[in-house]
Amino acid sequence: MTQQLTGHTPPQEGRFKRSLGWLEVLFIGFGAMIGFGWVTLTSGWLTEAGTMGTVLAFVIGAAIMALVGLVYAELVSAMPLAGGEHNYLLRGLDPRLAFIGSWGIVGGYIAVVAFEAVAIPRTIAYIIPQVNSIPLWTVAGFEVNLIWALIGVVTGLLLTALNIRGIKPASFFQTSVVIFVVTMALALMALALISGEREHAEPLFTGGSAGIIAVLVVVPFLFVGFDVIPQSAEEVKVSPRKIGFLVVISVLMAGAFYIAIVLTTSVALPASEMGDFDLATADAMGALAGNEFWSNVVVAGGLAGLLTSWNAFIIGASRLIWAMANSGMLPRWFAKLHPKHRTPVNALLFIGAIALVAPFFGEVMMVWLVDSGSPSIIITYILVAVVFLILRRREPDMARPMRVGGHRSNTGGIVVGVLAVVTTAGMLLLYLPGMPAGLTVQPYIMFGAWWLLGLIFLIRLPGGIKPGPGAEHALLTKLAAQRRAPSQ
Repeated sequence: MTQQLTGHTPPQEGRFKRSLGWLEVLFIGFGAMIGFGWVTLTSGWLTEAGTMGTVLAFVIGAAIMALVGLVYAELVSAMPLAGGEHNYLLRGLDPRLAFIGSWGIVGGYIAVVAFEAVAIPRTIAYIIPQVNSIPLWTVAGFEVNLIWALIGVVTGLLLTALNIRGIKPASFFQTSVVIFVVTMALALMALALISGEREHAEPLFTGGSAGIIAVLVVVPFLFVGFDVIPQSAEEVKVSPRKIGFLVVISVLMAGAFYIAIVLTTSVALPASEMGDFDLATADAMGALAGNEFWSNVVVAGGLAGLLTSWNAFIIGASRLIWAMANSGMLPRWFAKLHPKHRTPVNALLFIGAIALVAPFFGEVMMVWLVDSGSPSIIITYILVAVVFLILRRREPDMARPMRVGGHRSNTGGIVVGVLAVVTTAGMLLLYLPGMPAGLTVQPYIMFGAWWLLGLIFLIRLPGGIKPGPGAEHALLTKLAAQRRAPSQ
């Protein structure tokens, strides 16, 4: 894959099929972000920070993610290529730094996929407790049951097969399920307006700044997904400028969705009464309506959110792994496209295999995946924001169909880029030991294991390659020379 990019250069013919319209693209990004956390975590947020403290945390978090979204928007409009940030990082940074950024977001994506594979049977068990049968073993106090685990396995097989068949059937599934989630959210808002009590939302603030930070630290995991849109840029039929706008709109939509759920849940019951609920939002809405039907509606919405998130991250992770393999950073096996459907079949099989294994580690794996995946995601966001600033300085004339801050002035874009770097770096600090989001032992082990695996691929990358147009070709050439060189 050799492309001399001076802006938007059409990708080589025959790589991917262009079949996605603007609504499908928007729902891929939005659906990726509205997973399951809003069903299980809302009561904890309300207890930690209060109703308005939680809303404030999401406003701050959404603003930070919007800054990053603006950075992505400009870059994807300039380089609408499969693999998203992998291409931006290669364009502006040393290949080793480009690998670190690409590896970080792949780790975050795979963590989300594995999370969904565990969360699906957990959700089903809420409606059908009988799936907790045929005990296998216990992991960190949680009994893993065969039927429970097989639900995640079967779902993983179906979604993997769907994505191998093509981006079009996968996106049709995505659009249909997202429409259901949005309809469910609107129904919950109507129920809260009719039957909710404003007094239940008090206290508005609890825990002070520590409470707000406790909610803020989960934002990267909840909002990761808008960056799936750039991963599939070669399969989109809309203009590069519109792709950029869709990235930002998807972030704003997700922020509005989370805030609406928080406000809706807060007026259903006092936060003090939600602490013992398994699925807080579902149980609270059922209690508000006095009917278990509404609890099941929320659970169905959460299940739908899991499926849209899982499906979107399969799309994103597979394209990014394909791009890394196509530039020589990962084994060439991952770069294979299906001869008929033009999908990255081997990358999809690899991601699917991880999803099939995850349920057998039990429910506690969900927390570990959230905690271990978030720092890797933030590392990538920082590097993308940095490369945004580098390319603004180094290649001011590069075609940018969507230019942040307008085409007449460079100042607005620079301000956005600097703010994106500063805010994401600040969020990364929260994950250090002793900080509010400091990881426990198991997530540290998972985080370290992922980056140790990445080190194996990193050390084989050659140095001395200048970033810029053609960096990918230079990397492939050097890697080929290394393979031909006689061993010493």
